[in-house]
Amino acid sequence: MSLHATPQGDRIQIALFGKRNAGKSSVINAITGQPFAIVSDVRGTTTDPVSKAMELLPLGPCMFIDTPGIDDEGELGEKRVKKAMQVLNKADIALVIIDITTLTDDILAEKRGLPEKEREMIRLIEEKEIPYIIVLNQADRMGDAAAKEIRSRLLAKNAGIPIQVISAAQKTGLEELKSVLAAQIPEPDSKLHIIGDLISPGDMVVLVVPVDSAAPKGRLIMPQQQVIRDILDHQAIAVVTQVRELSDTLKQVSGKAKMVVTDSQAFQEVSAIVPKDIPLTSFSILFARHKGNLKKLVEGAAAVERLQEGDRILIAEGCTHHRQCEDIGTVKIPRWLEKYTGKKLQIETCSGTHFPSDLSPYALVIHCGGCTLHEKEMKHRIFCTGQQNTPIVNYGIFIAYVHGILARSVELFPEVHCLLREN
Repeated sequence: MSLHATPQGDRIQIALFGKRNAGKSSVINAITGQPFAIVSDVRGTTTDPVSKAMELLPLGPCMFIDTPGIDDEGELGEKRVKKAMQVLNKADIALVIIDITTLTDDILAEKRGLPEKEREMIRLIEEKEIPYIIVLNQADRMGDAAAKEIRSRLLAKNAGIPIQVISAAQKTGLEELKSVLAAQIPEPDSKLHIIGDLISPGDMVVLVVPVDSAAPKGRLIMPQQQVIRDILDHQAIAVVTQVRELSDTLKQVSGKAKMVVTDSQAFQEVSAIVPKDIPLTSFSILFARHKGNLKKLVEGAAAVERLQEGDRILIAEGCTHHRQCEDIGTVKIPRWLEKYTGKKLQIETCSGTHFPSDLSPYALVIHCGGCTLHEKEMKHRIFCTGQQNTPIVNYGIFIAYVHGILARSVELFPEVHCLLREN
């Protein structure tokens, strides 16, 4: 990722759905002005969801997601369709692409005037409460009058739903489509702040960023970058230090530190150094609130006490990265878990876009902070664990819990801290 790029998880996610050869890939290429998606007359060319990050006016930073055809067939086709449906878990806006030449009089006479597969797709989109646009592509293959007539008939049966006629091949109707897209973008939510609502202009925040064998060479990890940026955006001051310099740093800024935010892996050391009158939390806990459900994740920590010998534990990460010898997900957390519980547990891991649909075999899911995931996708994962009665906790909350400092680490969040006092 470019140092100047908007993180993938913070971009507007625009997903395209439609049958094979409806022109989904051609539409993305036409909108972005780049031949990023493979276009072919062969049905089923797109076999997996493919993403393209763009800075596109008037939309701003966004992510276009091309998906396999919703009418794919056979055993392999069913798997491709399932992959396409999973994109709904993170989409902010959906484009339903239809080849306008396939809309016959018989189809247009139906209740919604749309083919069965597209109607079913729209039903699923509406269930997820995702705003969508029906895009009638390949208008160059019929006259303007005929295309306008089809759009008019669909509008009469789908009141309030944006319907746009375009030709990806001739690049017509694209500016109108972009304008409609921009109108569908959700309004910014103040909760999108990571730390900004906890500080005031001029406040000083001390950030503890260990530089060890697990740290990426020459840069900070994404959560650290994003917290620093959010502090600066709110006219506050970010002071970055390492664990061994933390004590001297706090002396130098005596009485000025609003709070301390630490890498979760250093929680125990940092807690011993930071005076009790200075609030302390971690990057991971900030992201639990920012993109997840802090209350539910804190409640999930109690499941550690109920673990039995041989229980299966899933450690999940939203990104893929090179594993180090002291990797947090595969080495440190299993070690802390075994030491705390005194039990032999079955540890399984997953990373990237893969997240099991069946979570019932697991006694606990321990998830990363989700900095690379879109907020909707992270919340969907949490929702799925709740539906299957599987407790979930994130890295920072788990680490604070097993080191006995969870209550202190959430003092900044009274609605959660009070739950711990009650228990």
